[in-house]
Amino acid sequence: MGDREEDEELQMALRMSLQGSPPAQPEPKRSKPPPPAAESPEAEARRKQRELMAAAAEKRRRGAASPASVSVARSPLQPVVVEPAPAPEVTKEQVEEPEQAGVSMEEAKEVVEEEEEEKREELPPDVAENLWAMVFGRGVSKAVLAQWSNQGIRFSSDPETTMGLVQHEGGPCGVLATVQAYVLKYLLFFSDDLSNPEISNPLYTLGQRRFYQSSFAAGDDFSSLTDDRKTRALVHAMVEILFLCGTGKRAVVASVARANRGKIDAALEDLSVESAVDLQKVLKTSTFTSRKDAFNTLLANIHLFQSRLGAMLFLISALLSRGLEDIQADRDDPSQPLVTAPFGHASQEIVNLLLCGEAVPNVFDGKMDLGGGMSLKGIPNNVEVGFLTLLESLNLCKVGQYLKCPKWPIWVVGSESHYTVLFALNPNVQEENELEERESKIRRAFDAQDQSGGGGFISVEGFQQVLRDTDINFPSDKLEDLCNAGIIVWSEFWQALLQLDKRAGGMKDPTGLMGKKQFTIFHFNGIAKSVLNGNASAGGSCPIQRPRLCKLNVTVPPRWTQDEYLADVVSASTSSSKDDSILSLAPPGQTNQHAPLVDCIRTRWPRAVCSWVGDVPSIV
Repeated sequence: MGDREEDEELQMALRMSLQGSPPAQPEPKRSKPPPPAAESPEAEARRKQRELMAAAAEKRRRGAASPASVSVARSPLQPVVVEPAPAPEVTKEQVEEPEQAGVSMEEAKEVVEEEEEEKREELPPDVAENLWAMVFGRGVSKAVLAQWSNQGIRFSSDPETTMGLVQHEGGPCGVLATVQAYVLKYLLFFSDDLSNPEISNPLYTLGQRRFYQSSFAAGDDFSSLTDDRKTRALVHAMVEILFLCGTGKRAVVASVARANRGKIDAALEDLSVESAVDLQKVLKTSTFTSRKDAFNTLLANIHLFQSRLGAMLFLISALLSRGLEDIQADRDDPSQPLVTAPFGHASQEIVNLLLCGEAVPNVFDGKMDLGGGMSLKGIPNNVEVGFLTLLESLNLCKVGQYLKCPKWPIWVVGSESHYTVLFALNPNVQEENELEERESKIRRAFDAQDQSGGGGFISVEGFQQVLRDTDINFPSDKLEDLCNAGIIVWSEFWQALLQLDKRAGGMKDPTGLMGKKQFTIFHFNGIAKSVLNGNASAGGSCPIQRPRLCKLNVTVPPRWTQDEYLADVVSASTSSSKDDSILSLAPPGQTNQHAPLVDCIRTRWPRAVCSWVGDVPSIV
């Protein structure tokens, strides 16, 4: 009965607010009853919803009444408006389930949005100036600014690629692809927990993380994803990245002043952001130390990040979460802008910031000491989602094990000019057998001593340390041969390991079978390209713009014999010869195909052969 009476009083208050006239004889203010000793979650939710609706009614009544009447008029439910907990905190609770709210709840949200707007902070002019120079430099072109100010973070409307973020502008692909990688983490491996704002907290997943096959593995059907599920996965991804940038302690969310729900298009219609002065005028920030508060606020304001400024706002949020001084300290050359000229691409520093929380410029593990107190900064620790690049297959860099072997089977893939995403539905693709683990350990120890910038050679002193770290016991004559030249090259070291029995720390396996693998992997390119919609032969097709998703079958043959390995080393400079030698290792009946993406995959799984149906997977 109590709930029913309160609901009737609430409806009366709402009717009065619409009429705009106070009661002739205001009822004296009643004292607030003592709170119950224990309140069920359902009762608490109803109470908070009533408080929000009453706040909306009070707002509308004040707007309709004259100033004089407002000063003396009182609603019978005024104690409900005055006494409850602070409105912003209440709304963050209620925003999680907006479908339970009617029109009155929307009015209540408007009340809270206004109060949250008042709590947002303006960006100081000097901070805006430093931020602008850091991101775009001093002479950024209008074309680059147009790319970054016209790219929202939005899901594809195409059923086949509905799990992917669609890209229309060329520059922000580094931001979109990295966010996409985290979104896939939640869609594929945390699908049962998306309603929990705390699942991005490492303390929540510690001890609970378990590798299991995705619910999509059986049918590969991404079209069944609901909008709510995708939105929550996106918000979880954003929260995780921002707190990662804030060392787990804080997240800064950048927004546009007065760009509330339903008003975003009007607010951005004539908005131009072409200088630090423009940025300072329109930008406001909110700082969160609670993941739950950050999640609820981002969920309530996701429309802003779906708008044309979404990619730029999220990048700014990540930079401010890290702190501008720390960003500059992370970099090897802080004089260069993070958005590279002349095409406006996201730099590797931006991608690394979103992957590991630090804007380091390199992709190897840890730091590389150059002597004289100088060093180059790489990835500091393990990451949730990883990174592969075509540049490694061209011997232009060396990706470390942190990025190659992330916690989840998801990788951002870099080419010379674009970023895409590679992912598997089953984490087992990353499992290693005994000898693979042994190889990984030896390679990590070797790379830790490599001061050549990924050139693949180390000093004799470094080599001795590798042998100690990995318990390798070469015969004295073989050890002398390896050290004669004064440097040890990885390919020569590996050849010697193939001949050294595993009992002495080598890789020689009497069985000759070292773990053949077969698995399926997906590649997603979010940039919208024209594809034919319909049957081209019937003449009824029309081009549509949509991202591309490719399913690849991957086979990793058993490890080569010594002769096969030596043949590959000799022919490494001739790609056609290398491909021919690999094709001979393919399983019977599999048609193997080649594309630049395959070269990227081979940096993670050497000797892998791939096949697919349909268009060639594109990394540009």
